[in-house]
Amino acid sequence: METILTPNFNLPDSHTLPVYEKTGGYKTLHKLLKMRPDEVIEEVKKSGLRGRGGAGFGTGLKWSFVPKDPPGPRYLCVNADEGEPGTFKDRALLEKDPHRLIEGSVMCAYAIGAAVGYIYIRGEFDLPYRRIEAALQEAYQKGYLGKNILGSPFSFDLYTHQGAGAYICGEETALLNSIEGKRGEPRIKPPFPAISGLFGAPTVINNVETLSALPYIIEKGAEAYASIGTPKSTGTKLFSVSGPVKKPGVYEVPLGYPLRKFLDEYAGGLMEGKILKAVIPGGSSVPVLTAQEVEEVNLDYESLQEHGSMLGSGGMIVIPDDFCMVHALEILAHFYSHESCGQCSPCREGTAWIYKILKRLEKGQGTPEDLDLLIDISNGMAGQTICVLSDALAMPVKSFLAKFKNEFEEHISLGYCPHRASFRTSGAPTYLSSDQLLWSPRFQSL
Repeated sequence: METILTPNFNLPDSHTLPVYEKTGGYKTLHKLLKMRPDEVIEEVKKSGLRGRGGAGFGTGLKWSFVPKDPPGPRYLCVNADEGEPGTFKDRALLEKDPHRLIEGSVMCAYAIGAAVGYIYIRGEFDLPYRRIEAALQEAYQKGYLGKNILGSPFSFDLYTHQGAGAYICGEETALLNSIEGKRGEPRIKPPFPAISGLFGAPTVINNVETLSALPYIIEKGAEAYASIGTPKSTGTKLFSVSGPVKKPGVYEVPLGYPLRKFLDEYAGGLMEGKILKAVIPGGSSVPVLTAQEVEEVNLDYESLQEHGSMLGSGGMIVIPDDFCMVHALEILAHFYSHESCGQCSPCREGTAWIYKILKRLEKGQGTPEDLDLLIDISNGMAGQTICVLSDALAMPVKSFLAKFKNEFEEHISLGYCPHRASFRTSGAPTYLSSDQLLWSPRFQSL
């Protein structure tokens, strides 16, 4: 398979400019600068490239919303604030091939007429930050950034802006607020960023993976890119796989690839003694798939939607048969409760209450009414807030209860978590940590 995003990953010093140039990097800028901006936008539209940050919105269409002749500046913001649990593919791109992102950013800026761009990078990303900073310096020294790029009339400056560890700042308007020095809270839309974004000016916000696909599209053409994948889900996608598989990591596959085949061929299958129970296919916020659904679904937007889930950010979390689904959902609820910005009461209160209820259920102190209460709270959260953080917990809650309700009922009837308890001769349960649970062979028979 031809790789679009990862061809340089295994090359020594792949993050440096000499290696990127040796593999053809930045050569396509000469072609770009001979095109009209509207031609670039049209080419990206024809490619079918969709945003890889999670929403899956058409990239070229998003660019076309930017006014052609606004009175002031236009901006590009690169969303490198990869905070979705289970997702680490943008981190790999930043560490191993940062110049691909820079070249893609120049292409986007040229298409929308932006003279300034910001890479908003997650504060915890130390090596990725150092790699992108070094790459920016190299690009400036060779004339790929700055004034009159490659002798053309086009000028573009690209800067990094470090976040401070807030998950909510991965939401595009909270990201804008953070760059402006404001509290990281989502904005009410409309107006949308394409009309009024950074500093009130027209702004395009694209994900690292999305922009990294542009050099291929401009070099090979929209038809070449659209020929990969499916008619509605074109191109390739990076998936970051975690859990008890033999080869966890980041893999690039054409969209439409069978999920079960992907787990077996790329991730190496499950570790010895592990049996597949479930997979969260697109980051922790998307609905879970059962082992049976994994056999039927393909890795593209449409197939996952048909099976009640989402492609999301491609953060694939594999859950084995001996892991407690109540505990798994409790961990997710703790995360979203902690990361809610608190601006909207359905999210602020709902995430906290869901976490409290799940914590009680995991301890064996829940009641049958708690299960109905979880659904009722989730229904009151979904679609009721400025951003989708509340939905990001409501969707997993409803899918976990729909597909693994028996485990929740078992906790209530037994009065303890059977997956996390080992029995002494007295029969009293002793609870272990999730790490001990996941790797301890004595739980495989429970």
